[in-house]
Amino acid sequence: QVQLVESGGGLVQAGGSLRLSCAASGSTFSINAMGWYRQAPGKQREWITSISSGGSTHYADSVKGRFTISRDNAKNTVYLQMNSLKPEDTAVYYCNYWGSTLGHEYNYWGQGTQVTVSS
Repeated sequence: QVQLVESGGGLVQAGGSLRLSCAASGSTFSINAMGWYRQAPGKQREWITSISSGGSTHYADSVKGRFTISRDNAKNTVYLQMNSLKPEDTAVYYCNYWGSTLGHEYNYWGQGTQVTVSS
């Protein structure tokens, strides 16, 4: 089992910045990726970014150039630096941990942290 604890959400004005953190603990996997999803009211949860254990990053077009994902493997922690925030970025942000071992894949989720961007 992998436990994920998120922090860093809050209220910010449009154009502002926030930094989210997600710390993983428990039985982590050597082959893994961590990422962030978000879910706005009335909408489906959407993937926005991920980073592999080797450091490869991927971004959804909606956040590319504004958000930056990074990780500290020694701390099993992933960060999401969000700049130039827009009201449409308002959502609950969820940390995701994907792991693979012996041909099996596992997905774990954080509890979510609210990000609200005021106009």
